[in-house]
Amino acid sequence: MEHLTRRYGSQVAVKDLSFTVPTGQICGLLGPNGAGKTTTMNVLTGYLSASEGRVIISGHDILEEPMEARRQLGYLPEQPPLYPEMTVEEYLRFVAELRRVPRTQRAEQVRKAMNRVAAADMAHRLIRNLSKGYRQRVGLAAALLGDPEVLILDEPTVGLDPAQMIEFRALIRQLGRKHTVILSSHILSEVSAVCDQVLILSHGQLTAQGTPDQLAEQLADRTRLQVLVLGNAEIAARAVHGLDGVQEVHAEEENGKTRLEITLNAGADQKQQAAVSLALAAAGCAVLHMETEALSLEDVFLQLTEFDPQEEDPPEPPEADEDGYEDDVVEPDEEEGGPQP
Repeated sequence: MEHLTRRYGSQVAVKDLSFTVPTGQICGLLGPNGAGKTTTMNVLTGYLSASEGRVIISGHDILEEPMEARRQLGYLPEQPPLYPEMTVEEYLRFVAELRRVPRTQRAEQVRKAMNRVAAADMAHRLIRNLSKGYRQRVGLAAALLGDPEVLILDEPTVGLDPAQMIEFRALIRQLGRKHTVILSSHILSEVSAVCDQVLILSHGQLTAQGTPDQLAEQLADRTRLQVLVLGNAEIAARAVHGLDGVQEVHAEEENGKTRLEITLNAGADQKQQAAVSLALAAAGCAVLHMETEALSLEDVFLQLTEFDPQEEDPPEPPEADEDGYEDDVVEPDEEEGGPQP
């Protein structure tokens, strides 16, 4: 993806986004709601056109060679486009036909896809009777038809219970052995457990890129001390404020004890920690416990995105014009590949 920008009217959903995902890697797009993840996915798959920039899939520009680029892709949207009145096998045969899988290979590809996602025992069940977890598996099986090089998964575990999430993450890791996988998520544990590379988006822009460990190291510009003392919160906080290297102090008091969260400058050593301990003791606040807290991926995420739980979703796509079509949507070529389900 090279310098991608996508606008909805005057609002910019994605701005100057560039990244490369090497073959055989699982890459996670991480960001809060409204960060531009789904818009990025839609441009990657050709469902939306870019306002500016290029997308190249396995050497094929998705604008100049849309059908060739799409043949390299398997896409699982956040809500798979399933037909509830069909059985699992009927639906997958239908998708295989849409994807122009040769007639002689369809039955075998459908069988393999069901086996890979552990849904073969549901082949003759109506989709309307499947659980959320199995519906996701069927959607993923559809994405695997045609054996695409790249799998794009948009929030693949949304709505799953904890056991289903663990199973689905294991499935994604298995698929990563054969396919390049790009998945979007706002679940930190999911990204850190599954992905080789993480791209953090905020307000439509790329704010950081690397492995989970690299991102934590990249932002390790401060050390956090957790300290438990006997004494008043106000007195304890005042004692450490103003010490060299102290950036922030948060204090909470309960039952005569105060818990302090003290943020120190980068490279804080034992001398700085000792200075904090001595200052607290001089103020009459005996230190009961002190430990250094490592920066987690969640800390990185919050710092980079300035996450706000009330952040609004991105603007809605433009309404259809008088002909009933959205100007910005790239429609599939019916003669070359047929409509997408």
